[in-house]
Amino acid sequence: MLRVEVAKQLGGFFIEAAFASEGRVTGLFGASGAGKTSLINMIAGLLKPDRGSISIDGETLDDTAAGLHVAAHRRRIGYVFQDARLFPHLDIRHNLDYGRRMNGLAQDPAHQARIVDMLDIEQLLDRRPGKLSGGERQRVALGRALLARPRLLLLDEPLGSLDEERKAEILPYLMRLRDEANVPMVYVSHDADEMRQLATQIVMLKRGRIAAFGGTEVLPA
Repeated sequence: MLRVEVAKQLGGFFIEAAFASEGRVTGLFGASGAGKTSLINMIAGLLKPDRGSISIDGETLDDTAAGLHVAAHRRRIGYVFQDARLFPHLDIRHNLDYGRRMNGLAQDPAHQARIVDMLDIEQLLDRRPGKLSGGERQRVALGRALLARPRLLLLDEPLGSLDEERKAEILPYLMRLRDEANVPMVYVSHDADEMRQLATQIVMLKRGRIAAFGGTEVLPA
């Protein structure tokens, strides 16, 4: 379970949010500027809340009252950004292996083969990122995050930079991850149709505060 109860002042913008989610995919939904990325960055450990706490499966990652803030690299949280952020000088095989090596994990060929098959990227392994489409790069970014064995996967508008054709290409892979990867996800988007297809619980943000929480029925028509 993910529990979040935080407040943060960011210049002239104030975010205050509290929710607990057991869903396979928790959707953070709202218009641009609603505070979605700020909230997901606090979950990742990239931003410290001014006040409050964050915990995953009973382990506290932030508790301002106790002076506790677990560093981002110690949270075992994967993060996939809108741009894939692959290393251009490495082929896809070595890009995929980066997270495992950085986390000091032993090689697990069976696990890697399962992720590569799930994302259908075996044919890409010997290529460089510059030779891939936007959708292919995002599938590789997903694979890299999963191979680091995160306990939570954060996805910040991963389809935001893709055209409609590429979105339609990658959505089935995200749905397959939801159903087969056994890793809970927090998915950020301003697209209600994406949320309806992927999310199991919705946190709707407006101007830094939670406007609604529930199933996909809280999404606008």
